[in-house]
Amino acid sequence: MLLVGLTGNAASGKSSVAQLFAARGATIVDADVLARMAVEPGTPAHRAIAERWGRGIVRADGSIDRAALRHLVFSDPAQLEELNAIVHPAVARLRDQAVAAARARGDRIVVCDIPLLFEKKLARDYDVVVLVDAPRDVRLERLTTRRGLPHDDAVHLIAAQMPAELKRAHADYIIDNDKDQRALSRRVDEVWAALEGKAATRDLA
Repeated sequence: MLLVGLTGNAASGKSSVAQLFAARGATIVDADVLARMAVEPGTPAHRAIAERWGRGIVRADGSIDRAALRHLVFSDPAQLEELNAIVHPAVARLRDQAVAAARARGDRIVVCDIPLLFEKKLARDYDVVVLVDAPRDVRLERLTTRRGLPHDDAVHLIAAQMPAELKRAHADYIIDNDKDQRALSRRVDEVWAALEGKAATRDLA
């Protein structure tokens, strides 16, 4: 099995690339899906978040209001670290379970979508690291117009992550997502062919 770490800063288009990889046959382990599972009502992470930030960030149905929580923590690095310390270990356990299940099934290429792969020093855990990138002004525009984030929240979100320039130096493959969907799909085809080649080599080992 080839284990791929897929990363990229906010609004780089990482989710779009994950979908394109899935369409080509990859097994996707989505960090956002895992993060939602990790804070479902009744989980230790849910209880810890509600105790720390109050019932004001809990919706009527018991779920965490992620937008409200994000607004609270992204402008304060200390609070962001507190939140990460609660959520990330739970997400890591769920990711390990998903990868183990994929390995047991015999899946050939497993792509783990991990936004903070470099920040959390997880690159060494993966056979290959793929970085999705786009210029800062493009990502800022996507956050404010497509996702509807207030400008200040979008700026704080971008600032909370390691600069993409540093990540580019340590990625095995870079997918630039600053053009149209056709260009993105072509680049994904190129990287997918390389991943298939690496997976085939592992099959023969």
